[in-house]
Amino acid sequence: MSIARHIPQIDLDEEGGRLYDHQVAVRLGAYLRPHWRSAILAFLAMMAYTGTVIALPLIIKTIIDSFIAKNDLYGLNLMVGLFVLIALVQLVTQYLHQRQLAAVGQKVIYSLRLDLFKHLQRLSMSFFDRHEVGSVMSRVQNDVRQLQGLLSIVVQSLADVLSLAGIVAVMVWMDPGLAILTMLVLPPLVLIVLTWQRYARASFLRVRRSMADVNSGLQENIAGVRVVQSLNREQNNLRRFDASNHENLDANLQAVRYSAVLSPSVEVLVATALAMVVFFGGSMVLHGTLEAGVVVAFALYIQRFFEPVLSLTGQYASIQRAMVAGARIFEMLDIKPDVVENPNAVVGPRLRGEIRFEGVGFHYAPGSPVLKDVNLRVGAGETLALVGPTGAGKTTVISLLMRMYDVTEGRITVDGHDVRDVSLDWLSNQVGAVTQEPYLFSGMNVAENIRFNHLDVTDEQVESAARAVGAHDFISRLERGYETVLRERGSNLSMGQRQLLSFARALVADPSILILDEATANIDSHTEARIQRALEELLEGRTAVVIAHRLSTVRNANRIAVVSDGGIQEEGTHSQLMDLGGLYARLYSYNTAGESNMRDGEPSRVA
Repeated sequence: MSIARHIPQIDLDEEGGRLYDHQVAVRLGAYLRPHWRSAILAFLAMMAYTGTVIALPLIIKTIIDSFIAKNDLYGLNLMVGLFVLIALVQLVTQYLHQRQLAAVGQKVIYSLRLDLFKHLQRLSMSFFDRHEVGSVMSRVQNDVRQLQGLLSIVVQSLADVLSLAGIVAVMVWMDPGLAILTMLVLPPLVLIVLTWQRYARASFLRVRRSMADVNSGLQENIAGVRVVQSLNREQNNLRRFDASNHENLDANLQAVRYSAVLSPSVEVLVATALAMVVFFGGSMVLHGTLEAGVVVAFALYIQRFFEPVLSLTGQYASIQRAMVAGARIFEMLDIKPDVVENPNAVVGPRLRGEIRFEGVGFHYAPGSPVLKDVNLRVGAGETLALVGPTGAGKTTVISLLMRMYDVTEGRITVDGHDVRDVSLDWLSNQVGAVTQEPYLFSGMNVAENIRFNHLDVTDEQVESAARAVGAHDFISRLERGYETVLRERGSNLSMGQRQLLSFARALVADPSILILDEATANIDSHTEARIQRALEELLEGRTAVVIAHRLSTVRNANRIAVVSDGGIQEEGTHSQLMDLGGLYARLYSYNTAGESNMRDGEPSRVA
């Protein structure tokens, strides 16, 4: 039997890490506890299978020395039956072991992944501001995948230890001298594998990093192919890709060299051990001091002896990686959301829609205030427009209103209730929002995207919302109408159509407060005009907070607040602010000049 398949493989995401982390083990145990019966059954089946593996060479020794040597045909026939019985036991125990172990592992990972997803859904926006999406995805995907095999690795390691202990015990029982002789090759084997791992670790890590560079370059050039071709960058990008691709080639060839050298080295040691057993054991058989069956059993045990040693060596690194992954996963699960629902949260009737900002201050990072002493009042049914330079804090104002963050100073109230004291579900149902970048969900049809969080909304209400924003006509022209399944982020629709669906989604639950954050910035003038006409009716009786850079779209708002330097610099109607001649008047002049230039076919000079 070749043992090349037992040579440890290196595939590291993390360097270092403890072999045993008690906190990780305890918390994983909590996920394992509901499946303890299946885990015990898998362990017992593995023990039984390991016992048969150890017993087979001993049975062969008995056949040679007790039946073949004595021409006992009846005994041989009994041994054939015993072999068939052992084969059946191995079949059943290995099936049970693998099936139960896989089932337990998959159920544990299912629960862990579900808990991670639920936890991520509850985390505040501040968490996603601090962490890159790629890093979060790595925790949910790569770390869970690393942890997935931990149970199998641990059980397999126990099996290897038991197998090794059983083989050594039987070999010593049969002949202590030959057993010691066989184990003389063990120290060189361990030395070779550990030395190989030290060099191969760096080599395989180089392969992973170079492959990441290749994938990054490939993704970037495919995603940005329009820019690449418009700037005629094909040759330059090809040279850069060739460099990263060549580095990946060199790294893989180096890894292949390391992989190729280990297998022959181990086979040489196995052959050396076999040669010593055959020479010394054979000599003892010829001199009548040892039975021939013992030599054959030793030869078979040598194969089985090296397999668990190599397996344990490879599993050492796997357990390290799994422990690191587990620590990272539980570290994420321990992160507390900044926005937490009050245990005594108020669930009131439908909002009238009065909004107040009272001395509101906010910072994303301590020492860097974004808003300072903001005081605003929006009466029920009024429309407030927030305008100001980019980065002034307009989007932060509405994010605080929707309680995506909590204020660091002051308070925000709706109908006199502090938003921190009301139910998050109730607040989200009372507030509809449309942002600049419409986000639609793939795998869901048009109606499901409009309905989204309001599952009790009827098909008639979905259609009514779509008609209200002027989306019904184009939806009806789709292949399956409202049942049309959307591709990733709604890529089978135009930007304007996606935005119309976002409007319909915001309105389908009939919210008391409507927030529009640059909601018409990315759509054409015709669609914008249609939405503006629809909004005149839709905003009737609703409170609205509107952010817009095109100031001509907000001149009819009840009041306009100019946000600058983290505070409200000016407030009033369009006419009042124009008469004031301050920041709003300057912004409006620049803005209308820019729009005029665009209408005349000239590029705007206004940022």
